[in-house]
Amino acid sequence: MTARIIDGKAFAAGLRAKVQEEAAKLKAAHGIVPGLATVLVGNDPASEVYVRNKGKTAEAIGFKSFHYSLPENASEAEVLARVKALNDDKAVHGILVQMPMPKQIREAAVLDLLDPAKDVDALTPYNAGLLMSGRATLVSCTPMGMMMLLKEYVGDISGMNALVIGRSLLFGKPAAQLLLAANATVTMAHSRSRDLPALCRQADILVAAIGNPFFVKGDWVKPGATVIDVGINRVDAGEGKYKIVGDVEYDAAAKIAGAITPVPGGIGATTIVNLMRNTLIAACLQSGVAVPAI
Repeated sequence: MTARIIDGKAFAAGLRAKVQEEAAKLKAAHGIVPGLATVLVGNDPASEVYVRNKGKTAEAIGFKSFHYSLPENASEAEVLARVKALNDDKAVHGILVQMPMPKQIREAAVLDLLDPAKDVDALTPYNAGLLMSGRATLVSCTPMGMMMLLKEYVGDISGMNALVIGRSLLFGKPAAQLLLAANATVTMAHSRSRDLPALCRQADILVAAIGNPFFVKGDWVKPGATVIDVGINRVDAGEGKYKIVGDVEYDAAAKIAGAITPVPGGIGATTIVNLMRNTLIAACLQSGVAVPAI
C-alpha cells in the first residue's frame, strides 16, 4: 500500500485565489484594503526569509504590507512601542511579531500588549481563550491549515483517535483544541510521554510537530492512518547543501499510512495563505463588514 499524498501546495493555491477574490470585493464594495504589518527583531536568516515571503504574498493578493525591522539589541520598550503604534494604526488590520525574539525581550509582554483583534497569528491569551471556549474568530494559521486539509482529504473525523506530538502555543495546543472541536478523541504527547511508539500505533490521525528530523519512525504508524507532518527541519545533504525534511520518516511511513503530508509541499504551504485569510477576516470584523465564507 502507498499512502495518498496530501497536496498542501495545491490546496493553498486554491485558498489563496479565494482570499484574493474576496479582498478585491472588499475594496470594490467598501474601499477597504486589508493591511498586514510584520515586526522582526534581529537578523535571523530563516525569519528574514519567512517575513519577506509574507510581505510579498500580501502585496501579490492586493493587501497593504508594512514591515518594521529592529536591531538584535533592541530593548523591550522599543518593541512594545512599535506594537502599540501598530495597535493604533487604522490602516493595519493584522500584526505579526516574528518569534522567537532576542532574550532581552519577554514574548509574553509583547503578546499581552498586542491587540487581539489584530492578532492574526492567534497567540494572545485572549484569542487562545476564545479557541478553548469554541468562540474563536482568528485561529492559529498552521493548525487551521491542518484542519482544512483533513476536511479535504479525510472528511468527517468524528470519533477518530488523534495524537498530537508537541505542545507548543503556536501549533500543538491549538491543534488539539481544533481536533477536539471536530469530535476527535485527542491525546497530546511530548518529550516526557511514555512509550510514544505505542501511542502512535493507536492513532487514526497522527500529527508530528516537534522539530526533530525523522523522529517518528515508519513502523510507529497505524496501517491506514492519516499522517500530518508539521516539522520543517534543515538537514545536511552533503557538498555544502541542505534539504528540508519533516519530523516523520516519510518513505517508511508512506508505505503504511492511508494519507500523508510531504515536506515540503504539505502543511507548511497552507500557513502563509491562512495568515492572509486571518488578515482579511480581521479587516472585515474591524470595519463592521460581513466576513466572507472562506
